[in-house]
Amino acid sequence: MKALFGQQSSPGEEMTFVFQEREQLPPPRDHEVKVQVRACALSWLDTKLLSEIKLKKDLVPVGREISGVVLEVGSKVTFFQPEDEVVGILPLDSEESGLCEVILVHEHYLVQKPEKVCWAAAAGTVRDGLRAYTALHYLAQAAPGATVLVLDAASPFGTIAVQLAQHRGAKVICTAHSLEDKQFLERLRPPVARVMDVSHGKMDVAESCLEETGGLGVDIVLDAGVKLYSAEDESASKSQLLPHKHDIITLLGVGGHWITTEKNLQLDPPDSHSLFLKGATVSFLNDEVWNLSNVQQGKYLYILLCAQQALVLFHFRPQLDEPIPLYEAKVSMEIVQKNQARKRQVIQF
Repeated sequence: MKALFGQQSSPGEEMTFVFQEREQLPPPRDHEVKVQVRACALSWLDTKLLSEIKLKKDLVPVGREISGVVLEVGSKVTFFQPEDEVVGILPLDSEESGLCEVILVHEHYLVQKPEKVCWAAAAGTVRDGLRAYTALHYLAQAAPGATVLVLDAASPFGTIAVQLAQHRGAKVICTAHSLEDKQFLERLRPPVARVMDVSHGKMDVAESCLEETGGLGVDIVLDAGVKLYSAEDESASKSQLLPHKHDIITLLGVGGHWITTEKNLQLDPPDSHSLFLKGATVSFLNDEVWNLSNVQQGKYLYILLCAQQALVLFHFRPQLDEPIPLYEAKVSMEIVQKNQARKRQVIQF
């Protein structure tokens, strides 16, 4: 069997991807499940995070969001039986590459896949569903009547977040990074309240949001990164598409929640004072925290299950590219690692 791994000769260099031959897998241990992988979604590898938590390896397994069929179970496995259809996310410290025909997984990282969900949709939605539920349910407690701003809403994560917010009865405002993104978001049903095309850099996001909310501001902001410095200090494309952190604080309403993916966010005293006056909160969205502590394992599995059931019950429509065969996985992963893929890339076996 072949499996895909990433390797980086030195920090800061581009990661290269190689197929490695794998030996025949041993029988599963007590709580392990042997899974025949049917589909695997590709996500960007955060090598800096792996290094910070002492998980840096010469060969980094590629592909963690998998769906497949259980072939064999360990002696103490209670959740699954052979021939069960499952979906899950391999942990950060996994030695297994999801881009392999057969893998071993601990049962506590998998949930049942609904029968009506196809393999590609199950694998392609599990991480974005986890992030959306984490942001809107656990960090922001989105409620009916709330106003939610989703930045870069046509991204795979943004699309799921918009649909989940609407399902919870929220009014959704969003930004689009191109005309194609704007047209896609305007076709969503139920329709979003407002789509702001920021591709030309002329749209004032803060002013538009305040206008849409009658000057009250939005209740929840899900960003896709923010501009930390002045325009001349950042690249032209980045400064066009990302709002400044001051804009986010300005458009945030009283008691609002700012859910950020900006890991290097720096707030100056005036920023903190503005947030204090509004009684607003800033939360960091890091979906890996669920796997860094087993204390929340029950909640984690519940979220994975909700994300899968939403595909059937709430008719979520993820942003997936056409399924890709395994022999093209290396090229696809290089595109994903360079952040050049606008849709979720899924390898189908």
